[in-house]
Amino acid sequence: MKFTKNSASALIIAGMLLAGCTKATAPTASDNQRVSKDMRVEIADKPGNRALTLDQVPNFEYITDQFADVRILRYQVPGFEQLEPQQKELLYYLYEAALSGRDIIYDQNFKHNLRIRRTLDAIAENYKGDRNSEDFKKFMTYTKRVWFSNGIHHHYSTAKFLPEFSQAYFAELVKNSPNAKFPLQQGETTDQLVKTLTPIMFDPKVAAKRVNQASGQDLVATSANNFYEGVTQKEVEAFYTKKENKNDPTPVSHGLNSKLVKEGGVVKEKVWKVGGMYDPAIVKIVYWLEKAQAVATDPAQKESLAKLIQYYKTGDLKTWDEYNIAWVNDVNSPIDVVNGFIEVYGDPLGMKASYESVVSFKDMEATKRIKAIGDQAQWFEDNSTLLPQHKKKNVKGITAKVITVVVEAGDAAPTTPIGINLPNANWIRKDHGSKSVNLGNIVNAYNQAGSKGSALSEFAWSPEEIERSKKYGGLAGDLHTDMHEVIGHASGQINPGVGTPKQTLKSYASTIEEGRADLVALYYVMDPKLVEIGVMPSLEVGKTEYDGYIRNGLMTQLSRLAPGEDVEEAHMRNRQMVAKWAYELGKKENVIEKKVRDGKTYFVVNDYNKLRGIFGQQLQELQRLTSEGDYKAAEKLVETYGVKVDQELHKEVLARYAKLNIPPYSGFIQPKLTPVMQNGKMVDVKIEYPADFTQQMLEFGKNYSHLPHVN
Repeated sequence: MKFTKNSASALIIAGMLLAGCTKATAPTASDNQRVSKDMRVEIADKPGNRALTLDQVPNFEYITDQFADVRILRYQVPGFEQLEPQQKELLYYLYEAALSGRDIIYDQNFKHNLRIRRTLDAIAENYKGDRNSEDFKKFMTYTKRVWFSNGIHHHYSTAKFLPEFSQAYFAELVKNSPNAKFPLQQGETTDQLVKTLTPIMFDPKVAAKRVNQASGQDLVATSANNFYEGVTQKEVEAFYTKKENKNDPTPVSHGLNSKLVKEGGVVKEKVWKVGGMYDPAIVKIVYWLEKAQAVATDPAQKESLAKLIQYYKTGDLKTWDEYNIAWVNDVNSPIDVVNGFIEVYGDPLGMKASYESVVSFKDMEATKRIKAIGDQAQWFEDNSTLLPQHKKKNVKGITAKVITVVVEAGDAAPTTPIGINLPNANWIRKDHGSKSVNLGNIVNAYNQAGSKGSALSEFAWSPEEIERSKKYGGLAGDLHTDMHEVIGHASGQINPGVGTPKQTLKSYASTIEEGRADLVALYYVMDPKLVEIGVMPSLEVGKTEYDGYIRNGLMTQLSRLAPGEDVEEAHMRNRQMVAKWAYELGKKENVIEKKVRDGKTYFVVNDYNKLRGIFGQQLQELQRLTSEGDYKAAEKLVETYGVKVDQELHKEVLARYAKLNIPPYSGFIQPKLTPVMQNGKMVDVKIEYPADFTQQMLEFGKNYSHLPHVN
C-alpha cells in the first residue's frame, strides 16, 4: 500500500506508505501535503514544516521544470557519502535492478506506449527542424507528459491526454529526423509508423481511459491498460473465481504477476517471469539482484533476495509470499529495497500489479518518531472504535522506520509515494507482520518545494486556521502518514471464511482500504495518547489535520480533475467519500459548516471532538464491511459520496487555483549513481543530482530499453 502526496489538503505527507496505501501521485498544489498507492497524499504548501535531520547541499535547487499540470523536483540523499563502500556497492546493484524494469511499467500501462515513447525519444534527439517554434515547444510538452506518466494516459486521472500540435506536424517531425532510430516493425516504413500511431495518439475515442471505474460498465473492455486482452470482465472474474478458495488461510494473490488473454478461444495467463512475458527486462533485474545478493552481508537480507530472485525466475506466487515473509523478517539491514509487481491500482479489478522499485537506507534519527507509534500498535488496536470481533487480539510485528531514498523506478517514478506499508497480503500482515516506512528525504523535498508557493491562504477560512497550519501542518501530515501506514493498514481482521477484500469488495476494495487507513489516522491524531508518547506537542496538531483533510476532501483536490470529470482514482475517491460522508453525518449539529465569503466557498470545522466521534463511527463501519465482505454497503458508500462532483464548486476551485499558478502534481528526477572501479573492483560509488528532466529521460531510454517494441 502506498500513501501518496495530494496537493490540496492538509493531509501533509502523512501516510503514503506502500502497503495497503494507494499511490496517488505527488501533487504540489494545495494547502497541505498528504499521502496516498498503492497507496501511493498530497503535497501542498507547508512553509512551516518541521526541519528534518538531513544534511543539505547548500543552495540546492529543488524545482527544475514546470509544464502542463506538472512540476519537476529533485531530492537529495543525505548520508550517502558516509556509507561503507560495501553498502554503496549493494545500493548500486539495487539501483540498476530498479531501473532495469522501467520498460515494464510503460507496457503495463498501455500496449502501444513503448513504440510511442521511443518515437518521441528519437524525435527529441534527432529533429533537424526549428526547435524554437511554438509547435516544437508543444511537442516537447507532450513528450515530457508521456515521460512523467509512463505513457499517454494521465498518471492520476488515467484519461488519455492529447497532443496540442497537429497530426501533420507529427508527420513532419518524423520526416525531419533523418538519423533517428524509430521503433519499426519488420518491413514497416516510417510513413506506416506514423499512420499507425496517429489515431492512437490523437483520436480521443481510441484508448480513452487507462483505468475505467465507472459503475455498470465492463471495466476490462473499457480500460486501455495492458493487463488483459481479448477477454471481458465476466470472463476474468470467472477465471479467477475458479482458482480462489475463501477458506484458505494463506491464499496466494492470483493474477498478480500475469496478463490474462484469450488465444484460440482459451483464456490463459502470460506470466511475467524469466522465460515468460517481459523476459528481457526481468533477466536484467535478476542479473543485478544476484550481484546484490552476493555483496549483502546480513543473512536475513541474503535470504530475502534469494527468494525474490527465485520468484522472478519461476513466477510462482507461493514463492512471492515466501519472499514477502523473508523480507518482513529482515529488520536489521540498513539497506532495503522494494522490487516487484506490487500495487494493483492500475487494474480496475484490483488483481494485476504494476512494476515498481524503491531503493533506500535507514534514517536512524528520524525513525524515532515512527517507531514510537509502531511500538503502541496493540494499544491503538485495543482502544479503537472497531467492533470487538473485528479487532486483532495480537498485532504482529510492525517494523516502522524513516528511510532515505536512493532511487525510485517503475510505478514509483517520476511520481512517488511518501509512505509505504507492505506486504499487501492480509494473511502475511496478520501472521508475520509488515514494514511501514516514511520516505524522509522525499517528504523533505516536497516540503522545500512547497515553501515556494501555497494555496493555504486561498482556501483556509480564518487567519487562525492559516497560522495553525503553518505551525503544525508539516508535523500533522507526518503523523497522518505514520498512523495511516503503520497502524491503519495493520489494524482489524477479516471474519473467517469471508475471503480477501479483492474477492469480496472487488473494484471498491482499494478505495475502502485507503479510507479505512485514513480513518484510523484521523481518529487517533486527536487522541492525547500521541502527546503522551511524545510524538506531538498538543491537540492543535490534530485540529490542523482535521482542517486540512476536510478542506482537501470536499474542495481542493478537485483541482486535479478536468471540468465534467467524476472522481475515479482510489485515493481521491477515499478522501471525498470520508469527508462528504462526515459532512452529512454532522450536518444536524453543524459539525462541519459550508461558508461563503466574497463569492468564495469554504468548509470550516466547528467542533473537532464531535468530528472525531464521526470519524470513529465511519471507521467502525468501513471495518465492518471489510470484515464481513459487504459488497453492497461498499458500493453504496463509494458511489454515494466518493464519485460524483459538485460541478459548480469544481469550476470555482479551478478558477481559484488558476490564479495561483501552482501545478497540482509533482514528480522527481532521480539521483545518478556511478561506480568507481580499480583493477576491476568497485571501490566506491559517486552520487550526482541531475537537473535536466529531458536529458535523464533520454538517457534512461538508451540505457534501460530492454523490451521489444510490442510485447
